[in-house]
Amino acid sequence: MPMMSGAHFLAETLHGYGVSHFFFMPVIVPDAMPELERLGITRVMTHGEKPAAYMADAYARVSRSVGFCGAQSVGAANLAAGLQDAYLACSPVVALTGRLPQDQQDRNAYQEVDHGNPFSAVTKYSTRVNTVDQFPMALRQAIRESTTGTPGPAHLDLSGIAGGDIAAKDADLEVVIEGQFASVPPFRPEPDAGSVNDALGEISRAATPVIVAGGGVTASNAGKELVELAERLNVPVATALNAKETFPFDHPLAVGVPGSYSRACANQVLAEADLVFFVGSHTGGQVTNDWKLPRPGTRIVQLDINAAELGRSFPIAVGLQADVRAGLQKMLDASGEVGLPIDEQQRASWISRVQQLVGDWKDSVDYLWNSDDEPMRPERLCKELTDLMPSDAILVSDTGHSGIWTGTMMDLTHPGQSYIRCAGSLGWAFPAAFGAKAAAPDRPVICFTGDGGLWYHFTELDTGLRYGINTVTIVNNNASLNQEQALNERIYRGRTSGSDEMWMLSDADFAAMAESMGGFGIRVDRPGELEGALDQALNAGKPAVIDVKTHIEGIAPRAWDG
Repeated sequence: MPMMSGAHFLAETLHGYGVSHFFFMPVIVPDAMPELERLGITRVMTHGEKPAAYMADAYARVSRSVGFCGAQSVGAANLAAGLQDAYLACSPVVALTGRLPQDQQDRNAYQEVDHGNPFSAVTKYSTRVNTVDQFPMALRQAIRESTTGTPGPAHLDLSGIAGGDIAAKDADLEVVIEGQFASVPPFRPEPDAGSVNDALGEISRAATPVIVAGGGVTASNAGKELVELAERLNVPVATALNAKETFPFDHPLAVGVPGSYSRACANQVLAEADLVFFVGSHTGGQVTNDWKLPRPGTRIVQLDINAAELGRSFPIAVGLQADVRAGLQKMLDASGEVGLPIDEQQRASWISRVQQLVGDWKDSVDYLWNSDDEPMRPERLCKELTDLMPSDAILVSDTGHSGIWTGTMMDLTHPGQSYIRCAGSLGWAFPAAFGAKAAAPDRPVICFTGDGGLWYHFTELDTGLRYGINTVTIVNNNASLNQEQALNERIYRGRTSGSDEMWMLSDADFAAMAESMGGFGIRVDRPGELEGALDQALNAGKPAVIDVKTHIEGIAPRAWDG
């Protein structure tokens, strides 16, 4: 094996796996930085550890490959906090941290805390690397862990405050690239024939079945197979937020997003279903509206690459352990080999009912979509953005109201459009958009956030400027966290100065702030102004912020639960 430094080994390994960007808060593996530069890997220095993790998360989700981030010893716990979103979103991110050597542990060393517990909560795999000889095995294992099964973060805690005991030292190291782990999924396990037939039988016999598609459909690139199976079995499809791009918005079987960030019609369909087929979807609180849907007694069929997810929240009639695309293809193959006992008249009646619910919901919000109120209604903003987004745009959404607005009030109207959203922490979307753009530099990336979300990490505009990572940020700016209004007015028993302090914010001009930092900024007050503003922002040649003044009473409705 050749003699090389840990820094050289790290750079060659990242290059071999096709990694194009390393997101970090200094200082971490500084000896590797010239090596990364030599191989054309962009080293993106952020203004905080959490934004570095957020950028790596979005990079990984868009590229469907491993994202890398890092921070030194004192910033490690902050980086772990940032990995919460990657963990919740099942995103393959590898985090590198430095730590003081073992002889300085447990002795109240300056700025040092144990990294084990923070990272164990937000990773699939976390280990210490004490010597450079251990580095190759640990790094390959971290990459394998992050991409296999349900993807998720991994963590290597490198000896040395910035990992210097690993990066700066030489050893006999061999660069081995296990190519199948360079993208998600590395394996496509297939379900057994008996389970496939049982699942098809359950769905065929159901009177009112519905498919709930989750992020596994997106990760497996199984949208085509999902559409084909839904059409063959004549079953409506609800898409979790992480699967929003996998099913055509205008398909006759499309239901919309269910759960807590949901269209009422989607929850109504789940409530009336006698069978729900979860496809690559966690059965967690968000997609089920805190497990109120489906109703007790509903039969459940579930397909997931991770056997531990089968039956996690609801007893299952049939479970299929498989990669989503491979599993759906097996079901398509089997459904063509035997006649399925579908009552066509009964199924047609169900589809008619579903389409009625969808149509009624659209009618109920039409006046909001087309409102001419000033300040602008957020629903109208969503309609305008739906109509104006480029056909190959990536929409990056924050959580809270932003997740509800983009999930329920926006459609992806072109097959080339993509959607990723915050899985946990408000403020994620703005830095994450830079990670998405790094992964897909030739595609427009549009961030949708509120003023409350943008305040978290607005300094990362400078990061975008320094690296020429040009995104467009739409700010739903109502000078408030109005999602919290009702809670605080209930606690204070009315609207008072005290309650207002808990959710109202300063009336900031983010367009002017962007301009002052060297970016592009423009303000929008009326719906008709958005088209010109978006065109200018997309062609600005620098990170752009569109500050849209919206109505403070634009509060998303509570999820329908009957």
